[in-house]
Amino acid sequence: MGILNITPDSFYDGGAYLSPEAALARALEIQAEGADILDVGAQSTKPGSRPISPREELSRLLPVLDTLMQHIKIPVSVDTFYPEVAEPALRRGVRIVNDVSGIVTQEMARMVKSHGAGWILMHNGGGADAMPDYRPDVVTVVANALRKMAEQAMAFGLEPSQLCVDPGIGFGKKHEDNRLLLAHSAQLRIPCMAYLVGASRKRVTGKTPEGTIAAHALALRGGATILRVHDVKEAARQIMP
Repeated sequence: MGILNITPDSFYDGGAYLSPEAALARALEIQAEGADILDVGAQSTKPGSRPISPREELSRLLPVLDTLMQHIKIPVSVDTFYPEVAEPALRRGVRIVNDVSGIVTQEMARMVKSHGAGWILMHNGGGADAMPDYRPDVVTVVANALRKMAEQAMAFGLEPSQLCVDPGIGFGKKHEDNRLLLAHSAQLRIPCMAYLVGASRKRVTGKTPEGTIAAHALALRGGATILRVHDVKEAARQIMP
């Protein structure tokens, strides 16, 4: 899953792809470099970021989607936790909602179900700036939380094949928490569901390509089926050398 940020404050490439033309050029690069999914995000979730309203998010997102969907052949995911943003994106042909809220709502479930889309459910420990105390251990707590979220989504009518779980590396976790989640990645999987790990360029990796590659190796060894990445070419080479 290649990341396309259309935000002015992304830690990696803030402001570089705000215009539909620049976003399309980068999206085509991501596709050519070997991504299987394009993940488009119009709201930054980095530490210290200011949440924006659904209206502001849509004002960034929709002009880009209207351009992208005419040219991109791989499935497109939208990184949002607002149902009112997900709905027009799904109507434009987006196939996946990448929801970092950590909350399973009936409204979002209804939206995803009505469009036959996929839904990525991420564990969020209270946001990138929160540092809760995970007891008895972070792996058990996150694994149980992911199972509960998946059960809630299925209770709202979603099929296991529509769901993907994500441990939320960097979201409300300390460095050691993130390291343990990567090291014990296999314990976080749920049968019959996709499993996404998004560690690319995050603090646990040292924000370096080498650290990211090491994190990806742990995730793949633990059974990750999707890697959410900034450096698509390098990740694709790692998976299929």
